[in-house]
This record gives sequence, C-alpha cells and structure tokens, in this order.
Amino acid sequence: MNEINFEDFLKVDLRVGEVVSAEVFAQARKPAYILHVDFGPEIGILKSSAQITAHYQPDELIGKQVVAVVNFPTKQIGPIQSQCLVTGFHDEHGAVVLCVPDKSVSKGTKLL
Repeated sequence: MNEINFEDFLKVDLRVGEVVSAEVFAQARKPAYILHVDFGPEIGILKSSAQITAHYQPDELIGKQVVAVVNFPTKQIGPIQSQCLVTGFHDEHGAVVLCVPDKSVSKGTKLL
C-alpha cells in the first residue's frame, strides 16, 4: 500500500452529485453509460462515462446520488469528454457498484 499525506488527500475534490440523465454509451469499447450529474450551483452539471451497466439500468440512475471526483482534467473517451469520475467498487465478479451516501445530502457537498 502506498501511503500519502493528508495534504495529498485534500487535493482530491470528492463531491456528491445527483444523476439527472443516463443513457447507453453506444460508442464505448466496454459497456458504459453517459451520465449527467448535477453538483449544485457552484459546480453545475458535469458529464461522465461510467462502466456500471452490470448493476444499473439508465432509468434507475435518475435521481440517484453519487460520489465523484470533480477536479480531474477532462478526459476524451470516444466522442465525449468525461468531466468527472464517478466512484465505485468492484464486486466479486469485477462489475462496478457505485459509491453512494447512505443518506441524502445537498448536491455539491464535499467529502471531508
């Protein structure tokens, strides 16, 4: 395990956002969705490509709160620019399960 100091951790801006739209990312090499996530008035709506198709359908993602890194540089993924990284954990089969707050919090709330 590589250790980091607390100052390094503070550089990662993890925020809660609410999925406002989700659609199949047809051009992705691996099955994925294009998510639009609302992080509130300070940050706004950011786009993300998420390989979460094993456990989620697009319609069930709408309104779901997720935790995402919002201060990575944008990344070109096929025809879209991913503006944030939605976080999750691999299950025993390697499929991604979203990292979500267990209670509702305000959009844009920063992980402390």
